[in-house]
Amino acid sequence: MTNDELIKRTKDFALAIIRFIQQLPRNETSMILRRQLLRSATSVAANHRASRRARSSAEFYAKISIVIEEADESLFWLEIFRDSSIANPIALEPLIREADELVRIFASTRKTLAKHKNH
Repeated sequence: MTNDELIKRTKDFALAIIRFIQQLPRNETSMILRRQLLRSATSVAANHRASRRARSSAEFYAKISIVIEEADESLFWLEIFRDSSIANPIALEPLIREADELVRIFASTRKTLAKHKNH
């Protein structure tokens, strides 16, 4: 997968999360969880985009690490929505799958970076 494809994929993930949260109930619990999910999901896309402008390999590694943390946090909030029955599990499944795939992709990238850094 090219870097441009990953930029699009992370942005599409953020947009899918925005569409998802707009359909959620507007009670106090949901509003708090929505904010957390929105923040982490958009941070995935923003930090991945910022990684392209890294001034050093150390800065790139740090940005990719943030992307992993935010994608994993997004996965956590999606699981909370599912496990608390606030949202339809069927609607959540593709979002959960995508968050998990993003964690795996960027974790693999970080592992490769670390391997090259140590050689």
